[in-house]
Parts: sequence; C-alpha cells; structure tokens
Amino acid sequence: MNLASPFSLSVVAITALALLGLPIGHSMIAGSILYLWLAGLDMGTSAEQLLNGLYTSYILLAVPMFILAAELMNAGTMTDRLLQFCNAVVGRFRGGLAQVNVLQSIIFAGMSGSAIADAAGTGKMMQQLMTRDGKYPASYAAALTAVTSVIGPIIPPSIPLVIYALISDASIGYLFIAGIVPGLLLALSQMIIVAIDARRKNFPVEKPVPLRELPGITLRAFPALMLPVVLLVGIRGGVMTPTEAAAVAAGYALLISVAIYRSVTPGQLYHALLNSARTTASIGMLIAGALVFNYVVTVENIPQSLSVILKSWDLSPMGFLILVNILLLILGCVLEGTTILLVIVPVLIPTAEALGIDMVHFGVMVVVNIMLGLVTPPYGLLLFIMTRIAEVPLRDLVHDVMPFLYAMIAALMLITFFPSLVLWLPRLLGYQG
Repeated sequence: MNLASPFSLSVVAITALALLGLPIGHSMIAGSILYLWLAGLDMGTSAEQLLNGLYTSYILLAVPMFILAAELMNAGTMTDRLLQFCNAVVGRFRGGLAQVNVLQSIIFAGMSGSAIADAAGTGKMMQQLMTRDGKYPASYAAALTAVTSVIGPIIPPSIPLVIYALISDASIGYLFIAGIVPGLLLALSQMIIVAIDARRKNFPVEKPVPLRELPGITLRAFPALMLPVVLLVGIRGGVMTPTEAAAVAAGYALLISVAIYRSVTPGQLYHALLNSARTTASIGMLIAGALVFNYVVTVENIPQSLSVILKSWDLSPMGFLILVNILLLILGCVLEGTTILLVIVPVLIPTAEALGIDMVHFGVMVVVNIMLGLVTPPYGLLLFIMTRIAEVPLRDLVHDVMPFLYAMIAALMLITFFPSLVLWLPRLLGYQG
C-alpha cells in the first residue's frame, strides 16, 4: 500500500485525531472527509452515507430502547431485588459472594448491552460488597468484577449482536438465542475458578438465607427475572420483531418500576431518560463515523482484497476462525468493541461467507472475542477501568485476572471448534443456517 495514498493518509488522520482525544466517531468522519477530498470525490457523500445508514436502518432503533430499559431498571429497586435473589441462591456456599458476582452477571445480562457500563454499575456495587470488612482482597474482587462484566453483552438481549446483525444481515432473533449457551459457558468457567479459589484461599461463607424466605425473595424479583423470557418468547413466537422487542423491554421496565415496585420518582425517570439520550448519542456518533469510513473501505475494495489474500493462504474454515480469534483478541485490548464490529468485522465477513462459515456462529464467536479482549493484558479497557474503581495496582489485578482469562479462552475454543454448541438451540427452534 502506498503510504502517501489517500486511504493511508486517511487512516493516519483518524489515528492522530483519536490519540489527540477526539472521539473515535468524529475522528472517522474527519478522516473519511479527508479521503474524499484527496481522492477528488464529492465530500458531500459523507453526509449522504451517514444519513442513509442511520435513518434507513430500522434495526438501529433497538439500541436506544435497550439502553433505556437498562436505565429504568437501575433507577428503581429492580437491581436490589435481583441481587437479593442471587445471594439467596448461591450466597450460602464458600466464596458465595464471589459466586453471586458471577450469577448477577447472568441475570443482569443485556441490561446495558455494554461490558464497561456493567462494570461501572452493578459491578462497582459488587466490588464494594466483596471488599467490605476485608472479606476478599480488593484486587481479586476487581478482577472478578471485570471478567463477569463481559457476560452481559453476550447473553440476550445484546446490543453488540444487534450491531452485528446490522452489518451481516444475520437474523437478530437467532443471534440472541445463539448467545445463551456461550454466555452460560463463560459463566460456568468463572464459577469453576471461583470454587477452586474459595477452597485454596479459604474465602468466607456468607450467612445463609433461610430456605423459607427464598419463595418470597423469588416472588419479589420475579417480574424483573421475566424480562428476558418475555423478549425471547415474543421474538421466537413472531409476536414482535427484535426492534419492537427493544421497545417492549423499555415499556416493561417502566411498568414494573413505576406501577408494581413503585420505586421510580419523576426525577429519577428524568435522569434515566437523560442518561439514555446521552449514551445513545455517543453510540450513534460512533455508528455514524463507522458508516462513513466503511464507505471509504468499500471504495478502496479492502474486503475483496483481503479475501483474495486469505484465499491465497489456502486457509481452512477452522484455520480462518483461529486467525480471527487471535486478531480480535489483540484488537479488543486497544479498541472499543463497537468500533471493531463496525470497522473490522465487515472486512472479514465476505471471507467467512466464502468459506461456508455460518453467520450466526461467526457473529457469536466474534462478540465473545471482542468481550474477552476487554480483559486481556496489557491494554484491556476493563482492566484500566477497574484499577480506577477499586484503586488497586494494575499488576495485582492482572495477576488475579489471568486464571479467569485462561478458563474463558478455553470456553472460547469450545465455541470455535464446536459450532453445534452455539447452533443447537437456534436449530431446535427452527434455524436452518
């Protein structure tokens, strides 16, 4: 590639602007406009691509609705009720509070659609609970909170899977269903490590919740627990599209918080709407920048060129998936997941399709990879976030993260080598592939 070519200069400009602190979405828009100018193309094309991509994609409406649902759940007492349920189920075992951290990640999965938001929200709460009275080392609690946060965007409803569906034309409904087993596999791998550490490090046993209180705790948490069930049954039954399901999720969260739990004040509702708007605007600008830059990538014929190169390597489908695993784990250390999904993954999809790889399996594997990259040393973004939240040295945090990371990579390999683990549930429900 010519280092003085418009495309090369565009990439340099995007990188430089991002390093200077400009949001990556704005950087991609600016770099793409520079490319159009240098290439002698109509710079107004950038606005055309941006508007067409944002305003003709019905599927993108799911993103703000899922974000609003999460904000409404966090605004009321739904979070507290769900944590009480988790503690009642697994808190009685040795290292029970650590197991609660894992279980809450399954139950809260998809509430925010963002691993970083989960770490800063319910994850921060679990960090405080685990370190209270010195029950767990701060670095261990922070490490566990970081790794459990990656489960949320895998188990449905999931914003990363919605975005993948946007760029791949894969079925959102089947992607949601396919994410269930991989998410549970990651959680199981974490629970196994916690159980081993609990015995080895003699973690405390929490005061057990009397069994007679379990039905009452479950009943109080039941409306919140039913949200994922309502969505999946509605989508699978054909009652609603995934985008409509996102709106139902927001309406359901509002109904439960206001009418049943009566725990959301007008002020909290206002802040939930405001926070949702801010988060949506942030994600929207990132998507807008990626749409414009993807036009540049298409004009430069990058996907086809990469496909030709990979074909010349004569990779088998499994060899290609292993190569993608390595690439995405590395990129996940330094890039935000949505950026990878919108910029890198579209370049890989044509080759995956040419090799006959199932797009649902590929999508779930991609999202799992990106999430693991967030806790992969030395530059995993969640590691830096948890060092600030927990105020622990990065070295200690990485030391405690590594056993969990090894276990999750083993789960990723199972997902990669055995597509049936991902596809059996969608096929049971009618997926043809």
